[in-house]
This record gives sequence, structure tokens and C-alpha cells, in this order.
Amino acid sequence: MKQVLLDLQSGSIQVENVPVPAVTRGVVVENAYSLISAGTESSLINLAQQSLVGKAKARPDDVKKVLQKVGTDGPFSAYQQAMSRLAKPEPLGYSCAGTVVRTGSDDFEVGDRVACGGAGYAVHAEYVAVPRNLCVRVPDGVSLREAAFTTVGSIAMHGVRNAQVTVGESVAVIGLGLIGLLSVQVLKAAGCRVIGIDIDPEKLALAAELGADVVSNYDGLEERMKAFSPFGADAVIITAATRSSAPIEAAGRLVREQGRVVVVGNVGMNVPRDTFYAKEAEVVVSRSYGPGRYDRNYEEKGVDYPIYVRWTERRNMEAFLDLVRQKRIDLDPLITHTFPLDEAPEAYSLINTGRERFIGVLLQYSPNGAGAAGTIVRLPEPAARPRKVPAGARTLGCIGAGVHALSALYPNLPALPVSLAGVATATGLSAHSVGKKYGFAYCTTDHHKILDDPGIDAVLIATRNDLHASMAVEALRAGKDVFVEKPLATDIDGLKEIVDAWNESGQRLMVGFNRRYSPLARRMKEFFGNRTTPAVLHYRVNAGQIPPGHWVHDDEQGGGMLISECCHFIDFMQYITDARPVQVYARAIEPTGTLQKYDNFQATLAFDDGSLGTVTYTTLGDRSYPKETVEVFCGNAVGRITDFRDLELRRDGKASKERRWLTQEKGFAEELQAFVKGEEPDFAGSVATTLATFAAWESIDTGEPRTIDLGRVGL
Repeated sequence: MKQVLLDLQSGSIQVENVPVPAVTRGVVVENAYSLISAGTESSLINLAQQSLVGKAKARPDDVKKVLQKVGTDGPFSAYQQAMSRLAKPEPLGYSCAGTVVRTGSDDFEVGDRVACGGAGYAVHAEYVAVPRNLCVRVPDGVSLREAAFTTVGSIAMHGVRNAQVTVGESVAVIGLGLIGLLSVQVLKAAGCRVIGIDIDPEKLALAAELGADVVSNYDGLEERMKAFSPFGADAVIITAATRSSAPIEAAGRLVREQGRVVVVGNVGMNVPRDTFYAKEAEVVVSRSYGPGRYDRNYEEKGVDYPIYVRWTERRNMEAFLDLVRQKRIDLDPLITHTFPLDEAPEAYSLINTGRERFIGVLLQYSPNGAGAAGTIVRLPEPAARPRKVPAGARTLGCIGAGVHALSALYPNLPALPVSLAGVATATGLSAHSVGKKYGFAYCTTDHHKILDDPGIDAVLIATRNDLHASMAVEALRAGKDVFVEKPLATDIDGLKEIVDAWNESGQRLMVGFNRRYSPLARRMKEFFGNRTTPAVLHYRVNAGQIPPGHWVHDDEQGGGMLISECCHFIDFMQYITDARPVQVYARAIEPTGTLQKYDNFQATLAFDDGSLGTVTYTTLGDRSYPKETVEVFCGNAVGRITDFRDLELRRDGKASKERRWLTQEKGFAEELQAFVKGEEPDFAGSVATTLATFAAWESIDTGEPRTIDLGRVGL
């Protein structure tokens, strides 16, 4: 299928052929129309067109994060991670309409006409995969051309709801672009009197045509407002887009005492305190489409809110479409341009240059699609850098392309002695961009294409945590050797299934415990190689907080930081000691505010050689301080690794030190080399590590030490 993509490095718009997305908790829709959001999309394009310095000035918070990375990871690693994010094309669009062609939800059937919303979902593409709560049926009497406005219409609906207006009240709308003109019509449908305000005379005329009682530019505005409503506006809705704070300053002058100002557009927010204080006026910043926005459970998983949360984003979408059905909202005057999908770059050029007046700009799709409709796309071999693959090399297929895979794993693919067959991700865009960049033969949104490919003998799995176990089991039973990112599993049942599949298949399985492959770790292990006493180990992780809504905290998808991250540190202790953990006792800070239950903990492990290890994991520290420090004490000697850049070894008063100035040595390249060259991994150790994290979880919950028994899962 064809999709519109933004190159974040150059700012260019491209239409590429990518695989059709897979259906998950919602539907796959064949688009008929999608609406370009001139404000939101143009700002992203303008940012992409800037130099690296310009991007940095526009995103100071991101620069701060990169500088923190430089301090802990080294300049080269930080640069690699930053550039890997820029190298991935960005999908554009968030409002479209079409017909359901595949469904994974009981709410919809194949053939339903639907309107879809959501950035990353309702994109400019021939086919889109959309969760159930971001998709609504289009009523009879409403065309798909009109339905493509639904998401933007729901933004206007939510802004009006935030104004809390009632029949007969007077409302000012500042900024008569697309959302402003829709807001005017929604307000009129609600029985309000409306004054529309803009500097463009053509938009003022159109607002009057669409029902505004009074229209005005800023000249003589306050006099017109007094004539329109002597006490001032009951509410002011700002739908303008400008860095200036002039709109909110004007709103303060126009609103009545104890009135409400609702900010929908992206405007300057230097609120004149004296003006608002004198009127005791309220300022509300309207958040997008309505309740549910930015809630992963609602948007991604389709978990609806009870009806007392009356106007969720989905219900706002439905209400907007119903107003269109009743002819209370007229969209025809707002549609100024319609471009075929292939001419999308021309559409964005029109918007960016402003060479013609525009309001609503639509992309139109061919009835049966112009691009291929399959879940697999063959990719040409890169002309500039053809891969040299040694004779008899293994053939690798990859599944998943998240942030970790893109920054830590895939950059090492060019150096591997393998043939790159296929890459699979849930979205066609990421599959295509990774496949094209690294020279895969094909890309797909169906991971079974990788597993069913008889030419592939090794599979790399780098999906979200909850899929690791099931996909590893599938791959083992398909006769593939498996490299799977940590954690190996997020629950005991998944771990048992992996052990069963490993026992039955006879295939190799390696877990992405990269730290044991670090050259610094190898030197530390050699240093303690002739020890005659147990060791005492301490692994301290100053992690910094991950936002509460991040998928890693999700019990289903991530398993929390104890399951997702602590496994690394337990595996490292196994590697250094050559011993298995047999017992763990753990305690955690109870959750308060934004602190998650398993994010701040200490776990003390006993190993079968008598060694003791403690993992301290905290999100409460300063990010500028080193993130990872591991210390080993044994036989009158001490070893310390800091952020896998510094190694210090001491014995008998003598110290040796090593420093990596440009980058970390975390072992990512070395672990992949070991996998493709056929090194036999420590599978039992990986299972023991995973069991230890489960036991630590149980210990926190029970307050008691827990035994780690490999027999629990059949080893």
C-alpha cells in the first residue's frame, strides 16, 4: 500500500509503498479520504526542515536528554541514539474515513463505513489499523468525504464542551481557521450566539455564511463586543495558532466577569494576571479530542469509560457526525482542495507556501487502492552499499523495531556475517524503513511470514515484552534458532512454554543479556577467575523515572521494571560468579504519586557457591549521576564497572583502570556476533535469571524470601 511519510532529517514528503498493517484490537480500514491538519502537520514539517541546530533550539528538553546521555553513555552512543530516531520516517495524519476490510473487534463488521482518529493510527495511507475506541460508524446520509473531518471536528466539540456554555449564551471564537469555523457551527447548533474574530476578511465572510451572528477583526473589536453582549462574552474559545499571546490578552478583555476562556489552539500563554484577576475569569486549556486522549488503556487497548464520563473522544466523534447528518454542520464550504494520494507532496507545498487560500485540504484514495494490498513488500538491494555475505552464512529474520532495537541492535546488523531475509513489525512504516535502511530482502507486518520462510534459520525477536515468550515458542517450533530480547517471559506460564519448546525443538535460544558480552565484563570475570572464596556483588542502578503511562509499566505488555530490567543485573552476577541464584529476598518502596510499586527496590540473592548479590534499583536519583555501577568484592580484591565506560580493578594495593571516552561497551555487537556464529548460550542460566525476577516479585508481595527452583519449569 502507499503511505505518506515525513523524512525527519530533511523535511521532505514522500509517498512510499509499505506493507498493509496488521489488525490487533480494532480494525483495518481501506481509506477513502484523509484530512491534512495544516497546523499540526505543518509545524512538524517545519521542524524537520530545520538544521540540527534549529531542531535543537526548537526542542530544548530533548537536547537536555541528549546531553545527559553524553554524560552517562558517551558522545558517540548519544549521537547514535539521537540520529537513529531522526532516521525513522514519521507518519503524517490523524483524521480519515473509509471502509472496514478486516476486523478484530465485535463493534465492527467488514464493509462498515467508519471515521477514524488518532496520530499514528488514522494516518495518510491506503490502509490504516485503528483501535476500536478511535473508530466510529459513519451514519447514513454522511459521505466519507465529510467523515474525514471527524477527528478535527471532535477537537472543536471538546473545546465547546470545556466552555460549558448553555442555550442563549454569547461566545467569542478567536481564530477562524478550520477548527474555529467548525467551533462556530457547533456553538450555533448548541443554541449560542457567536462572534467570530480573525484578521482575514475572507474567513470573516465565511464565518458569517456559516452562522456567526457577528464577525470582526481587531479594529474596534471591543465596541462590537459591547454592542453584541454588554456584559462581555460568557465564554471565549481561542482556536488561533500563533506564538504571540495577543489572542489570550484579547480574550481577557472580551470575557465577562467569572466567564471562561478555553484555549484550543497553540498560542502564547502569557496570561495578563491583572485583567483575569479583576474579572475572576477562568482559563482552561482544552486537551485534544476529549477524555481518553493519551490514555493507553482507552486508546490502545479499547477499554471504554463508564457513561458518567459522558463525552469521551469516541463519543465526541459520534456526536460530530450526528450534527453533520442533521445538516447542522456544513463542511462543503470548508473543503478548498482535494489531492490524489500520489500528489501529497504538492498538497503540503500548497500549505507550507500559502500560495493559495486554503482551509480544508483532503487526500483522496483510489477505490481499490493504487499500491499493493499485501502484508509483505519486496525491497530492492541498496545500490550504494550492497552487503557482502560470506558463503554458508546464516539467514536472519527480525521481528520488532522499537526504540531499543533501532538504537542498540539493528545498527550492528551490517557487521554481522548473515544474509538479511525479512523484517516484521506491526506497522508497515517501521518495517519498510528498517528493511530499506539495512538491506533486508523484504518487509512485512505479519511475523508468520518470517517464521514460515524456509530460507530463514535464525530469528531475532525485539518486540514488546509480552510477545517475547509466545513468539520465541513459535520460532523454536518452526525450527529456527532464536535470539530474543529480555525479558525471556513476563509470567511463569510463558516461561514453562518456552522451556517445553526448547526441550522439544533442539534449537538454540539466546536471551539479550548483553552486559555479560561486554569486553569490560569479560576482563572483570578474568580478574576473579581464580577466586577461592565466595563473592559479594552490588549492582546499583540510578534509572531515573519512566512516565507512568509508558508501556513498560503495563502488567500485560511490560511487566514493570523489576521484570523488564532487573533480569540484566541478575544475569550479570551469574556470569561473574559462574553460579546459579537459589534464593532471593526483596523489598520495594510502596507506590505513591507517580512512583510505581516495583520501580524502587532492593533484591538480595544467594548463589549456589555461597556468593551474595544485591541489586539496588531506583528512580529517585539525579540523572546526571552514573546510571549503572557494579562492584565485586572477593579474595582481597575489588572490581568496579561504571556505566560500562570505566573499569577499575584492585588487588594487593595495586589498581588498574580503563576508560572509554566516546561510547559505552555494553556488549550489543558482541552478543549478536556470538549468536550468529553459533555460540552455545547459557539457556538454563537465562531461565534461572527469569525465575529469580518472578521470585523477587513474590518476595516483595509476601515479605518473605523465595526459593529459585529450575524444576518449577521443567529444567
